[in-house]
Amino acid sequence: MKNNCIKLFLLCLASFLLVNTKAQEAKPAPLAPPGFKKGVPKPEMKQYWFVMLVKGKNRNEKMDSIAVNKLQEGHMANIKRLAEMGKLTVAGPFGDDGLWRGILIFDVPTKEEVIGFLKEDPAIAAGRLDYEIHPWWTAQGTTFK
Repeated sequence: MKNNCIKLFLLCLASFLLVNTKAQEAKPAPLAPPGFKKGVPKPEMKQYWFVMLVKGKNRNEKMDSIAVNKLQEGHMANIKRLAEMGKLTVAGPFGDDGLWRGILIFDVPTKEEVIGFLKEDPAIAAGRLDYEIHPWWTAQGTTFK
């Protein structure tokens, strides 16, 4: 009786492993991204760095309007400088007063370079803004119109 139970267990285990292995081999090929057609060459993709600017920990701290305006002027000057250097390709605020304050898209090789540029921003240094950084891909040569 004991031998029959062991044989039955081993038979069930072998069947499970065989079925599981076949199921993994039978996975369908991934679909092409939206807009891509089978047999049509895909555009060359390029990586950028997408930065989501969010409200910082000191956003609600009381500041006089002169200090707030000075931080905003420094923030805008930093954006202009980075754009003129060719490091920043897109920058702009959101039109509501939510947690998300704006986006920046950097065209630089590394995340560390992005962090260095962000730390130079007066609004970030003061804690009025914070950020999230994500690698972001798009077809090379795409533009806003």
